[in-house]
Amino acid sequence: MSEETKDFLQSHSIKFLEMAFRTDKCEIMASPDGYGKKSRDCGDFIEIYLKANGNILSHVSYYSNGCMNALSCANAVVFLSEGKPLSHAWKITPDHVANYLETLPEHDFHCAEMAVGALKQALLNLNELRVSPWKKVYRTRS
Repeated sequence: MSEETKDFLQSHSIKFLEMAFRTDKCEIMASPDGYGKKSRDCGDFIEIYLKANGNILSHVSYYSNGCMNALSCANAVVFLSEGKPLSHAWKITPDHVANYLETLPEHDFHCAEMAVGALKQALLNLNELRVSPWKKVYRTRS
């Protein structure tokens, strides 16, 4: 193992590393109840997909082309929201994500903002589709 790899592994919490390397929630969900996407000028993006059973988020997934910090944040958002009431998901903030990960570098806090922004867009979309379910038929990924 290289010194650079050792330094990286030793400089991050177990939670951060687990979220960085976890892949089971990385999927483009077919026919989600809610979809949101946030991107940055550099081209990085995070998409969040939601399935709801009543007021509970029964399944949450993400897709991203971002760096390891973005993947950690996307997975943290999934972990913090899946199985929880919608009211809980609305309260998740970038600070919650950074605190959960414990070692998100300060200069990459924008990754937490991007992940939470995608979640909020997905929650808005879920609410919109509950009011106007016919719009789900015409939705495309952007």
